[in-house]
Amino acid sequence: MRDRQKEDISHTDAQEIYLYDAEDNQKTHTNILTDDYLEYINSIDPDICDNIGYMRLTGMNLLRDADGTIIPVTLSAKDMNSMSADTVSNMDINSAGLSSYPENLDKEKDSYLEANYELLAGNYPKQDTDLVLVVNEENELDSSILTNLGFDVEDKDSVSFDDIVGTELKLINNDDYYIQTEAGNFVPGQDYTSMYESDKSITLTITGILRQNTTGILSTGIAYSDALTELIMNENKDSEIVKAQTDSKLNVITMEEMDENTRSMFLTSLGAESKPYMIMLYAADFNDKEALLSYLDDYNTGKDTADQILYTDLAGNISEMSGSIMDATTIVLIAFAGISLVTSMIMISIITYTSVIERTKEIGILKALGARKKDITRVFNAETGILGLFSGTLGVVIAWLCTFPINKVLYNQTELENVAQLQFSHAAILVLISTVLTLLGGYIPARMAAKKDAAVALRSE
Repeated sequence: MRDRQKEDISHTDAQEIYLYDAEDNQKTHTNILTDDYLEYINSIDPDICDNIGYMRLTGMNLLRDADGTIIPVTLSAKDMNSMSADTVSNMDINSAGLSSYPENLDKEKDSYLEANYELLAGNYPKQDTDLVLVVNEENELDSSILTNLGFDVEDKDSVSFDDIVGTELKLINNDDYYIQTEAGNFVPGQDYTSMYESDKSITLTITGILRQNTTGILSTGIAYSDALTELIMNENKDSEIVKAQTDSKLNVITMEEMDENTRSMFLTSLGAESKPYMIMLYAADFNDKEALLSYLDDYNTGKDTADQILYTDLAGNISEMSGSIMDATTIVLIAFAGISLVTSMIMISIITYTSVIERTKEIGILKALGARKKDITRVFNAETGILGLFSGTLGVVIAWLCTFPINKVLYNQTELENVAQLQFSHAAILVLISTVLTLLGGYIPARMAAKKDAAVALRSE
């Protein structure tokens, strides 16, 4: 493959194929989340960031007493023991039916769940060990999630809230859950009763059922706090299976070879890694978002490219994607506004010209009394100016009154407050434009009135 200067070269008529490497146009960057960066994130001013959410790939060993039978609870969409790093990185973690909710930076404000999710039954989580079940806008939930939780939903169309709220799960640490065989590998134990009754097990309780609204980011299923994940990692980071996997390049469960990325992901699922896989920051509004982006950019100042932390501005991406639609809509609205302005000027000219014809004799009397051309012009200019001032003021007042019902409708639909606003400066500009346009529309008829001969005007009927 040869290097070529691409400028001013046309290949339309070329009798050969030019090769290129698509990877040359692609750039990848791996963010290295150091303890220093995590501390920097935790020091964000609550005034510019309402919530912080962490996505961690740590697995949970869960058991439940279902009508006297201890059963394992599996809320993971995939088996972390057999997943590759690429599979983990590309899957939707929330699709597993198990996701962590963002935590408030300002503890005096309503929590993220209280602000964005409606409580249908029970209570919002108060303890680190409290769980909530999230359903969609129609109170629907994938039946497999309840099946994995140990509920008998076969031949059922619905499950009562009372049957779910208060459900207890037992979180089992790795040393109790995994058993090392004589062959040296680890397998999940089968004595669920002993695990369930162990003093080291932690009781988790589903305290409430929440319904997501249009702004919620959690998928349907079980939601928990990030503090619970940290508790799991503290319990399991020194477990025997973690120590064995740290010293081995083989999967200590399947005894199969793993590449380094897959091994790292597997260790994370066992609770060996405390660093998050993803960090999500939530600002209250666009002004706070800009301040938050500046805060993130400040961290990269003076650092080498490899040490910088790059981020994705989802709100900015959405704005960019919708920008072309907004631009097209703006152009159409401007075109309609331009047509309306031209039409208004023509109508004002016609009205003023009609007034000139009807008042021809009055014009003659004014001229006979000594009125000059510019005096006649001023009379009609004053009339059109007053008309423009009054109509502009009336239009601005009507527009201002319309903002109240418009904002109410938009709030009911989108929960966005004060979307429609009329600034005083904008209102003044609109009134000025209305006045100027009426003056321009009435200028020609006013000049025609000023040029009329006094004798001819007095003889007109």
